[in-house]
Amino acid sequence: MEASALTSSAVTSVAKVVRVASGSAVVLPLVVAMAAVPMVLSAMGFTAAGITSSSIAAKMMSAAAIANGGGVASGSLVATLQSLGATGLSGLTKFILGSTGSAIAAGIARFY
Repeated sequence: MEASALTSSAVTSVAKVVRVASGSAVVLPLVVAMAAVPMVLSAMGFTAAGITSSSIAAKMMSAAAIANGGGVASGSLVATLQSLGATGLSGLTKFILGSTGSAIAAGIARFY
């Protein structure tokens, strides 16, 4: 199966679920996705105790430090992910992600 056909099939399936299901079926995946963020960051090596050695995060940090002449720049992707790994998502961030995801799901449902 071609990638575009697979993508189209996946979008169609998601749209059918969104269209047929009640509002809770749309909200549940978004809640699960937001709850998974800290687990994914931790699995990558971005933890509350710092970046785990020999992890994806360590490799990213090394590459960022080399690119910046020896230090990780404030506000960079690595710094932001480490901050999220250490503190988690704020309430405002959860609200923004949930609202954006809901709007995208509603937009997809309109076309199918």
